[in-house]
Amino acid sequence: MDNGHTSGPPGPSGQQDRLGAGWETYRPAVFGAAYRLLGSVADAEDVTQDVWLRAAGADLRQIDDLRAWLVTVAARRCYDILRSARVRREAYVGPWLPEPLLTGPDAAEPVLVDESVTSAMLLIMEELSPPERVAFVLHDVFGLQFARIAQVLGVSAPAARQLASRARRRVARAKQSAPQAPKAERERVLAAFRAAYEAGDLAGLVRLLHPDVVYVTDGGGRIPAARKLIHGGERVAEVMVRVGRQWRPDRIDLAEVGGELALVFHREGRVYSVDTVQITEGLITAYRRVVNPEKLQHL
Repeated sequence: MDNGHTSGPPGPSGQQDRLGAGWETYRPAVFGAAYRLLGSVADAEDVTQDVWLRAAGADLRQIDDLRAWLVTVAARRCYDILRSARVRREAYVGPWLPEPLLTGPDAAEPVLVDESVTSAMLLIMEELSPPERVAFVLHDVFGLQFARIAQVLGVSAPAARQLASRARRRVARAKQSAPQAPKAERERVLAAFRAAYEAGDLAGLVRLLHPDVVYVTDGGGRIPAARKLIHGGERVAEVMVRVGRQWRPDRIDLAEVGGELALVFHREGRVYSVDTVQITEGLITAYRRVVNPEKLQHL
């Protein structure tokens, strides 16, 4: 993908240098905004490329705040995609999960990492309407003014403020009902879970799973996967042990995904599963597994 690092746009003298320097600085924000709004690495990359092409043809002398302008262009494109995504999502086979984004030292895409890029948060934002999601991400994550957000959504500034406020309340309620564990606790639980999984230790897995845990698998109809949620610690552990025997992973890595520690399963030289978890009081309350090859090919 042409990410704008090696070629410069046409335009007035000085514009090429400004965009080149600005793009180096603000590209992570552009990609990060698109990923938060769409939950897809591939779509976020496409939007980022669109923004670069738009910037390359624009007169940047008329732009005071380049970062805000670039993020706004990205958000406008994402908003168009979001409004059509509902139809695509309804046709999706089985549960839908966000496309995993590696955010550790080996990440291919630089991205501004905070709570809003975690899989749990992306799932919460998935429940928002497209206008609410755009208003929330642009204001609460990227600090854009409501007048600018209003232009993206085609509403008044007070209406944009109201959309962000409503989204903020919904997000706060969802986060309160499922608080996330501290980093050290996640490391301890996931390390113990990996050891039990590799050993096929059913009892060990049950001890780490909440009695009411929910297991979500996103295969997208591309690979055999549970098309319904599976509930209950013992039932989930049994499924995991059975799947582990069938898949026989070459190795299981602990890696940073969406700013949080996750499990990455490898087999035959490729990533075939990325698993993120919700942990509360030392137990896994939600286990989310992405096996859809289309969502893993960028890894």
